[in-house]
Amino acid sequence: MEITGIILGTVASCTIIGLFIWLNSRLKDQEMNTALLEGELEGARHAYEALMKNFNDYQAHTDRKIVELEKQLEIKSNKAERRIDKLDKDLPSIIGRVVGQIELAQDTINRKM
Repeated sequence: MEITGIILGTVASCTIIGLFIWLNSRLKDQEMNTALLEGELEGARHAYEALMKNFNDYQAHTDRKIVELEKQLEIKSNKAERRIDKLDKDLPSIIGRVVGQIELAQDTINRKM
């Protein structure tokens, strides 16, 4: 009985020691996994910050481009308005010349007949 108790005690001690060793190795694995995950999290954080910076740069570039295009559009529309205004001023004289040429041609046709 004493031998059985000693054997059971030794087995229990070995089991407890083995359990502590196993838990210690699991703890080290967990610490390593945590360190790896923290590294990946830090890398993701840097990537997101770079993405945000690129997106902000893109927005600023797009805003500048929109302002530039609006200026060009305003300049072109002003040029078109000036051409139309000039045409409106010159239109009566152009119509007069065309009508004059038609009347002259009409007179020439009537003389031939």
